[in-house]
Amino acid sequence: MSEDRPGTLEWYVVHTYSGYENKVKDNLEKAVENNGMQNLIQEVIVPTEEVVEIKNGKRVTSTRKTFPGYVLVRMIITNESWYVVRNTRGVTGFVGPESKPIPLTADELNRMLNTGNANVQMKIGVGEEVRILSGPLEHFTGVVEEVDPITAKLNVKVKMFLGREMQVELTIDQVEKIDA
Repeated sequence: MSEDRPGTLEWYVVHTYSGYENKVKDNLEKAVENNGMQNLIQEVIVPTEEVVEIKNGKRVTSTRKTFPGYVLVRMIITNESWYVVRNTRGVTGFVGPESKPIPLTADELNRMLNTGNANVQMKIGVGEEVRILSGPLEHFTGVVEEVDPITAKLNVKVKMFLGREMQVELTIDQVEKIDA
């Protein structure tokens, strides 16, 4: 293993079996501790993000892996550190040409770690009919005109009295989709 920049602490991407990311993180951290390599392999991260889903009209926050099958490792590449990472159970190799580790640029690292605010996975789309569950317009129905997944709000056109339509802004947990 050649060392292009000996002694440089950088972030590398390690490919794992899908679903084994946390196990690889634990196994690698134990191997580092057992081999006294804390100065060479300093940090192991499984990139995750908070996701807000609407289930049965309630907001449920859960954590999901943003890059399934990948783990980030902050390390100095030496023959020993490469060997420890490469031979950790569940690791299939480093990401790079011919499995040669290539460090992440600062921009790549920021994109992988800063996945933004919690996203709302909306099961309701524009043009769908919804029933209002709470508030002054409870039990009314309307058609979704606009969806904002960042704020979890919808603009809904509601048919009022005498066929008049009114645009209202509602949160995602105030409505339920009407199945056709």
